[in-house]
Amino acid sequence: MIKCSLSAASKPDVTRPEVLEGKAGATTRCTLTAADGSTLGVTVTVSAVDGDNVDLDLKADDAPTPAS
Repeated sequence: MIKCSLSAASKPDVTRPEVLEGKAGATTRCTLTAADGSTLGVTVTVSAVDGDNVDLDLKADDAPTPAS
């Protein structure tokens, strides 16, 4: 099992609706929520697995969604 995590000076909340399986081709969507309430979607895809090493491709949406 793989968890989404992020380190930053202003760490957003990360919502991940499902566990990402450590299997090549597996994908999930994460939502990052900033302190101001704006959100950014990120697609996480497992690109390769070699034993305990898992490579991930991250693709952020083109633009954040402003806070409502």
